[in-house]
Amino acid sequence: MKLSPSIFRSSDAETGGNDHKETAATASTGFPLFSTPKKLGYYFPAEFAPHDATWLSWPHKEDSWPGKLDSIYPNYARFIKAVSEGEKVHINVNDEEMRAFATRHLHDVDADLDQIKFFIHPTNDAWCRDHGPAFLINPNAVDKKIIVDWGYNAWGEKYPPYDLDDIIPTLIGNEYHIPVYYPGIVMEGGSVEFNGAGTLLTSTACLLNPNRNPQLDQSQIEDYLRHYYGVEQILWVSEGIIGDDTDGHIDDTVRFVNEDTVLTVVEENKSDENYPLLQTNLKELQQMRLLNGKQLNIIELPMPEAVIYEDQRLPASYANFYIANAAVVVPTYRCRQDDRALQIIQECFPDRKVIGIDSTDIVWGLGSFHCLSQQEPRV
Repeated sequence: MKLSPSIFRSSDAETGGNDHKETAATASTGFPLFSTPKKLGYYFPAEFAPHDATWLSWPHKEDSWPGKLDSIYPNYARFIKAVSEGEKVHINVNDEEMRAFATRHLHDVDADLDQIKFFIHPTNDAWCRDHGPAFLINPNAVDKKIIVDWGYNAWGEKYPPYDLDDIIPTLIGNEYHIPVYYPGIVMEGGSVEFNGAGTLLTSTACLLNPNRNPQLDQSQIEDYLRHYYGVEQILWVSEGIIGDDTDGHIDDTVRFVNEDTVLTVVEENKSDENYPLLQTNLKELQQMRLLNGKQLNIIELPMPEAVIYEDQRLPASYANFYIANAAVVVPTYRCRQDDRALQIIQECFPDRKVIGIDSTDIVWGLGSFHCLSQQEPRV
C-alpha cells in the first residue's frame, strides 16, 4: 500500500518504492506543510497543450473484451499510428513476447516504429488514462516535471486484480528519475478534465461514489484535487452516461477544447435513457462561471446511436476523443451521426487533423481512445 501523504524520489528505489518513501510533515488538513505539487508551483496542463509523448498500456486482458480481443488490435494500431505522427508514443508491455506481438500489429498499419518506444511494465489491463501517470509541470523548478501517483482500485474494486496497474506511475517515475507524489486517495484520469488555466471539471456521480473514497466529503476531495493537480477551481456536473462502468467519468460527457470552451454530448432522442441525464449536465454547464467570471462557451455534440452487444448498452460517446499534437482521434460507431460529430470537432481544432477511427469493437471494453491513453506534457 502507498503511504499518505508522502513523496518518493524515484531514483531511491528500483520498484514500487513502498520501502523508500520520505514521509512529509503534515498540517491538520492532512496535507504536507511544504511540499504538495501546488505549493511547489506545479500544475496539470490541458490536453490540448503540447505533448512530449502519449502513454499507453497494450491491451491483453481477454475479460475486458470477451470474445473480441483480437478484433480490437487493427484499429488500436491505427490509433497509435495517428498519434505517433505528431509525438512519441510510449507503450507499457508485459514482456518481450508482447512487444513483438505489438510491433507486428503496428507494422501492419505502417506505423513509424522510430516514434514508438516500449517499456517492460507489466499491467493487468489497458486503461492507461486511469492507471497511468499524472504528469505535472513547473517550468521554473529544478525538476520541471513530476508524477502524481493516485491510488487505483479498478473503479471501485470492480475488476481485481489491479496491483500491477496501481504501480505503473511509479515505474515510469523510476525510468525518468523524477519525483513521484502520493496523495493516498483513489483518483482516475478519466474522471477529471482541465482547461489549463486553473479549472477542473468532474462529476459527482463518480468522485462522490462511496466505492472510491468513502472517508472524504466533497470539500475534502476538492482540497486533494487543488493540491495535487495544481488547480484553483472545481466545477461539477452530475451525470455520466448509461453503460459506463466507471460510474460517470467526465471524458464521456464534457471536454475542454480551449480555456473557456467545452464540447458536451447531448442525446437528441427524448425517449433515450441518456436524454435526461445529459440535459441535467447541460443545464449545470450553462450556470457555471470560470475564474475570470466568464460563462462557458458550450458546443453541443450529438451522441451516437445506441451501441448494444450481447444485450448490453455500451458507453459509446464521441466525447471520448484524444487530443494529440498533430491530430484529434475520435471514436466512430458506424452510424449516421459519425460525420456530423467529426465536423463539429474539426471546427474546434482548426490546427489539427480530426481522424475518425471505428471504435465499435473497442467500446465493448467499456471505453475508447481517451480511456486508453494518457498524455505526457512538454515543458
